[in-house]
Amino acid sequence: MWKSRKVSFVDIAMNLFKTYVGIDYSGARTAVSRNRGLQVFQATSTANPMRVKPPAGKKWNWTRKEVAHWCLEQLKGGDPVIIGIDHGFSFPMRYMERYRITDWDQFLEDFQQHWPTDQDDRSVESLRHGNKRTGRHTDFRLTENWTSSAQSVFKLDGAGTVGKSTHCGIPWLRFIRRNADPANRPHFWPFDGFDIPPGTSVIAEIFPSILRKRYPRRYKTTDEHDAMCVTQWVKDMDTRGHLTTYFNPPLTDEERETARLEGWILGIY
Repeated sequence: MWKSRKVSFVDIAMNLFKTYVGIDYSGARTAVSRNRGLQVFQATSTANPMRVKPPAGKKWNWTRKEVAHWCLEQLKGGDPVIIGIDHGFSFPMRYMERYRITDWDQFLEDFQQHWPTDQDDRSVESLRHGNKRTGRHTDFRLTENWTSSAQSVFKLDGAGTVGKSTHCGIPWLRFIRRNADPANRPHFWPFDGFDIPPGTSVIAEIFPSILRKRYPRRYKTTDEHDAMCVTQWVKDMDTRGHLTTYFNPPLTDEERETARLEGWILGIY
């Protein structure tokens, strides 16, 4: 019979992170709408993933605005935290070339001008029609071509799409990047590089569906289970000493340059 390995104090000392956060995202309605699809889980080196209650209390659902501000608060501590979020962090190279975008910060600023979904009264649907700043649902990033199930960030309709959550989540990445304490500036992986500086917090894109079957289901909804799986996986990989491997997927130099602009899904190796 397989037995779980006990985590020793030596193991904990070698971990890259002290806290692990998994967020299952949603692009429904506006940034201040309460959404049951938004789920936040948190674990530590010595504690299993638990559902984080929104500021309004356990009887309420999160809003995207609350999630972004909560993430900022987690980054203020001295101990490094990794936050895995379930939406695309960037767009395919074809889009970048079309609009002459050469780095991720430029992309964030450009995207905000055309898709300001972090504003209280804006939704994807309210900005979508007539908005030419988009791409085709057949356009994929390199990391999506390395998976068997990922869909295009431009696909905004249908079940299981990440298009709307991506369009709603990217402006909040900009918000966190602009408002994080310079003394505890998080590393947005892999845009800030594939290698993680010691003692640095990380924010990374992650895809729960590749992890969903690895862990027994303990919560009622798929959204809760997905957020729990993300949290458990990053904790497991870190405490087992394998997370560094996933931070450095086997890419060519040219592919790494592409991923520095398009982003990469943590766990795709």
